[in-house]
Amino acid sequence: MTPYFPGHGDHRYGVTHYDLRLAYRVPANRLDGTARLTVSAAQTLSVLDLDFGKLRVSGVTVDGSFARYVHGQGKLRVTLPRALPAGEQAVVEVRYSGKPVAVASPWGGLGWEELSDGALVAGQPIGAPSWFPCNDRPGDKASYRISVTTASPYQVIANGVLVARRRGAGSTTWIYDQAEPTASYLASVQIGRYQISEYGGARLAHPARLATRVRYDFARQDQMMALFGDLFGPYPFAGYTVVVADDDLEIPVEAQGMSIFGRNHVNGGRGSERLVAHELAHQWFGNSLTVACWSDIWLQEGFAAYAEWLWSEASGGPSAGDHAQRWRQRLAQLPQDFVLADPGASKLFDDRVYKRGAMTLHALRGAMGDEAFFAALRAWTAEHRHGTVTTREFAGHVQRHTPRQVGPLLSAWLHDKALPGPT
Repeated sequence: MTPYFPGHGDHRYGVTHYDLRLAYRVPANRLDGTARLTVSAAQTLSVLDLDFGKLRVSGVTVDGSFARYVHGQGKLRVTLPRALPAGEQAVVEVRYSGKPVAVASPWGGLGWEELSDGALVAGQPIGAPSWFPCNDRPGDKASYRISVTTASPYQVIANGVLVARRRGAGSTTWIYDQAEPTASYLASVQIGRYQISEYGGARLAHPARLATRVRYDFARQDQMMALFGDLFGPYPFAGYTVVVADDDLEIPVEAQGMSIFGRNHVNGGRGSERLVAHELAHQWFGNSLTVACWSDIWLQEGFAAYAEWLWSEASGGPSAGDHAQRWRQRLAQLPQDFVLADPGASKLFDDRVYKRGAMTLHALRGAMGDEAFFAALRAWTAEHRHGTVTTREFAGHVQRHTPRQVGPLLSAWLHDKALPGPT
């Protein structure tokens, strides 16, 4: 299968740990960074190709020795001082600086984004190289330590657990540890003048003037957490943070252990509650269980879309069956020109992928029955916790959890362009 983003990622090596030490000046949108990558060779390497955007590289070392490098067209090619045999590790350190430039994509600029008073990272699917050198493929997951120094009036939120906060003369350094394996596109930094509180089963970071609206709109998040814990298995991370930026965002942003909303998603009337459920569900499907390749995007977006319907069903709204019937009528009127299990890069975030993915799960639920279906989901998240997944693995997994032959049903939904008929 042809990769959706052939210019990103390299299977010849993996990264087991990223140590990112950053300094950011908000008014100038200036980022200075040192990235230390612990690299593990899958085959003997003499050069290392990292994905890295348009920031200026000032030096590279490998295990403390200076290394030659060439940087351009989104790649940082490092000539290793000695060949790295398969199975061995090396620590690569890259020093860089400049104004972050978003990675161009069919969906606009991705990655580090300057806000009106701060910054955010929106990395999915190929935005990570805008702010740090990486192996930018979803199947290569690593632990992270992220240190950010910025002016003291600003709050910094990053993946994982805040382990230290050190104040200096006018600046503060925030240090976060993310122990669980994380895909590069899910690494994130959020910087803003935020009020931070614990509420609704999560940590909330938001502009102080929006406090009342935020607390109301996210008040039922703890109930969502309990529901999804029952249906999908235990929440997979040490904590969960919701950031509401003081800017409008087209859509909420997913990150590991974190979701980012725009001020336009907060109206004091729970007008975006389905999106609250959607982003929370991604912590199971997308963050803990990450697709090995982008062609299997339905395993993330279809599951999160179905979680919206499950929350609706549990909270007094339309049932999942009602949602499925309504979307069947809509999708039947739209072009049926893609295969769900391999929609193509141009349709990666097409709403039809989300909704057909959710309908696939609802059809599977109907075939298996609730008890077997949700037992299979809990086993799926447990067996692949903090790992990567494929459509083939999911199909085999659910078949093992039911005596009914569900292969033909899944094949029709996943591999046929035509919308399957009602079951």
